[in-house]
Amino acid sequence: MPLSEHEQRLLDEMERSLYQNDADFVAKVGGARVRPTYRAVVLGILLAVVGVGVLLTGVFIQAIVVGILGFALMLAGVLLAITPSRTKASRAKSGAGVADGPRARPVQSGFMDRLGERWDKRQQGDR
Repeated sequence: MPLSEHEQRLLDEMERSLYQNDADFVAKVGGARVRPTYRAVVLGILLAVVGVGVLLTGVFIQAIVVGILGFALMLAGVLLAITPSRTKASRAKSGAGVADGPRARPVQSGFMDRLGERWDKRQQGDR
């Protein structure tokens, strides 16, 4: 169900307020998302499959320690597959790899940002 015009206006106003008042939070949350590398995903999946094998082996031979080891391998494989690499995450946080020279693209505002700016100008003109 879509938002009413009034609710949409309130939501836009809250968003603008957040961008203006808490820029650090917005930078953290809205920052560049770092994805896991292909290599880490493949290794994680392989480790998880080996973990399933060890877990099943532990069940068949009725050895609890082997089953726990298999579960730990599965968990480690899944975590390896879904967590981003530390080098890419640190590069994204430090800003390395971002073009700062003359070839850097200017930040383009979206439709909603331009609409918000127009709204702010209109509100300031009424006061």
